[in-house]
Formats: sequence, C-alpha cells, structure tokens
Amino acid sequence: MSAATAAESLQVLAARSAASPLADGAAQDSTSAATPDSPAYFDAMFAVSDDPWQFKSRWYERRKRALTLACLPAQRYASAYEPACANGELSAALAPRCDRLLVSDGVDRAVDLARARLSTHSNVKVVKAWLPDQWPEGSFDLIVLSEFLFYLTPATLHKLARCVLSSLRPQGVVLACHWVHPIKACVLTGNTAHDQLDDLLALPNVCQLREPDLRLDVWTQAPTAAALDGLS
Repeated sequence: MSAATAAESLQVLAARSAASPLADGAAQDSTSAATPDSPAYFDAMFAVSDDPWQFKSRWYERRKRALTLACLPAQRYASAYEPACANGELSAALAPRCDRLLVSDGVDRAVDLARARLSTHSNVKVVKAWLPDQWPEGSFDLIVLSEFLFYLTPATLHKLARCVLSSLRPQGVVLACHWVHPIKACVLTGNTAHDQLDDLLALPNVCQLREPDLRLDVWTQAPTAAALDGLS
C-alpha cells in the first residue's frame, strides 16, 4: 500500500469514528481505486487497523452480537458456518453454541487475526475463502451472514444464495444481520440485501428485527425455541 492510500484510509477511519457507528471503515473511501468486489479494498482497511469496524470496542457491536445469539432458535448447532468473519469477534461468540464452526475470510490479515482470536476454541476452523466462488464443501445446520452482503452486487448475492441453499441441511437456520444505512461504493444496502435474500431463499422468515441502524432476519423450517422446549 502506498503512503497516500494509507493516509486516505486513516482519514476515513478517523471520520467514521467521529461521525458514525457504521460497520464499514474504508468502504467510505470513494477516492480509492479498489472496489468491494476486490480483496484489495479490504486489504487497505486491515493495513490501517486490526479492528477496522471496531468490533472489540463498540457497544453497538457487542449488543449486536448479543442480539444475534439471542435470535438463534436452537441452543446448539452441530455444524455452523460464518463467512466473512473478519477478526473473529462474532466467531468467538458463536463458538460455544456449536459443535463445529467453520469461519472464513478472503483477506490474509483477517484470517491471521481470526486464527489468533479463536486459537483456544478447538471446535473452530478458520480458512481463507473469497466468496461466493470459494464457498466451502460440506453441509451446515447454521449459516450466519453478518455485515458483508451489502458489499456484493445483486448478481453475486444471487450466486451466494444458491451456495447457501445447496449447503443448508434440512431444518437448517440462516441468520443475516446488517447495517442498513447507505455505504459509498456499495450498490446494496442492508435492507435491499435482506429483501433480495428473502426472495432468493424462499424459506420461512421466523424472526425479524428492525431498528433504525440494523436489520436482523432468521430463515428456517426448524421448530421454534418454544417448540424445542416442548412449550408449543
């Protein structure tokens, strides 16, 4: 990365920290030649900070992780997948709820950070994968899509949704959670990404959380939490 590009990224991160809780850092940098469909876009972010979205420090992010965990209908999952794991903060929260958890990211630095963060979790495997082309083999009863769908184009989201459906086990759960405000350089917002995903998955939407800043949806044909406890 050039000194000029690094300086631009620093300015973007500083402006974001001062003005917005947006989980997106260098996506605000309209002066960069890189676009969200390129690893270079995210390489620039991780070159400036090991925590570009401030997952570790922001109450907004900690609260969002708690909401994500609370909206999962089952107490535990046999095999889960979290793509675009970044530095592994959400992965660390998901790990105690999973027998096996596969997480991936397309950026080398993010993969290194996630491996370090998750090194004490023997049930977690971290791999490098640029999606959707490198979607992993295997099947999952939980797939968590958090804070990256708005970086995709509609065509790429369509391809990713096919990957999700092809690897989702019967009665598997798909959870998506995203920031809803517009992001420079991104065609989709959190809301448009969720709306399109809802159409593409064609699964029952069993949990819908709408807030001014975030949206969370859960799709599954699995029993509800109450049904799992014999209450309904």
